[in-house]
Amino acid sequence: MEFRQRLVVACLWFAVAGVMALSLEPTMPSSGSEYARLGVIALALLLAVIYLTNPKGYVSKSRFE
Repeated sequence: MEFRQRLVVACLWFAVAGVMALSLEPTMPSSGSEYARLGVIALALLLAVIYLTNPKGYVSKSRFE
């Protein structure tokens, strides 16, 4: 993937994390679904950082060619 494509995908993951963060209550999580939402937010942020930084060329490798 080129940098521009990775930037678009990273922005989409940041948007997913933002939408999920808006659905959280401002207090400490008390139920399993709130912990699951926190997990989704953490995963979305992790994927966004991976697409932005591309450590060791993981995203740029063409595995199916």
